[in-house]
Parts: sequence; C-alpha cells; structure tokens
Amino acid sequence: MILKKLNKTLLLIATVVFCGFGLPKNVEKRVNKEVEKHFKKEELSFHTITVSSEVNSKLPVTIGDGNLFKITDGVNFVGYGFVDKAASKTAQFDYLVIFNENLEVVHSKVLIYREEYGGEIGSKRWLKQFLGKSGGDRVSFENDIDGIAGATISVRSMVNAMDNLLQTIGILQENKVL
Repeated sequence: MILKKLNKTLLLIATVVFCGFGLPKNVEKRVNKEVEKHFKKEELSFHTITVSSEVNSKLPVTIGDGNLFKITDGVNFVGYGFVDKAASKTAQFDYLVIFNENLEVVHSKVLIYREEYGGEIGSKRWLKQFLGKSGGDRVSFENDIDGIAGATISVRSMVNAMDNLLQTIGILQENKVL
C-alpha cells in the first residue's frame, strides 16, 4: 500500500519535471484525471511533443507549452493528448482531445467552462460527434456537427477548434512529426 502511494507520487513528480507542462495546475489535474479515466490506468506518463518553429508556422493551431503530448503506460505507447482553449461568448473554455495510436479522436472533454450559458457543449452526447475523426477529416457546424440551442457561439467555437486541430494533426503527420 505504501509502496503503491510512493510510486504514484514519484510518477506524478517525474511527469511534471520531465514533461515541463506549461498548463495551469487546475487544468493539468483535470487532464491527468481524464486521461487516467479514459485509459483505465493510473500509471500513465505524458511526453511533450515539440514542433519546430518552421512547421509550427504552417499549423492552424500552435503547438507549445506541453499542449500536445504522447501518452505511455510506462512502457507501451497508448495514444496522444491535446489541450487548448477556445472562445465562448465572453470568456474561454479549456478542452482536451485524446487520440489513439492511429491519431483518431477517441475522447474529448470540456475541462473548464467559464460561462453561465452554453455549457451543454461539454455533454458526452454532443462531443461524441467528433469520435473517429482524424487528420484527414474536416468538420463544420453547417454540414456535419449538430448545433445546440442557446449555445451557438460555444458550438461554433468548439467545432472550429476541432477542425483546426484535425488540420494540424494532418500537417504534423505529413511532416513526419507524428
């Protein structure tokens, strides 16, 4: 029991030290919890993916500050994670996207929503529309993603953020970064 707690503590310290996440602590905690919950494992490590400034200049989404990372279970590679912010009506919300080894969306989550209205974009039912999408796919509010009454601004923002992320993943694959 004590050894297990010590291992968890050491893993958490190693993750913070070696990954160098630039995420705020409250967001980082939620990312850790959500990734562990998705993969049903507690002993996961995050490894920041760095992108050259040349490649980053071609991307719709800037990669930096630990927002794109590989996920391993200590030995085996299990997927990728991406964390960013998107605009809502007067503030921003934080979201997480988890990709499998083939860079297909397997999970997405609104981590922190800071508005009174529009929080419905955080529902599993709405977010499941992005599952299976990959770098070769495009998503748009008008064509293939359903809206939510009363959350139009947040819906458009999340759809645009996901579309930009999928384009970014495609470019990173073409440039052999992923």
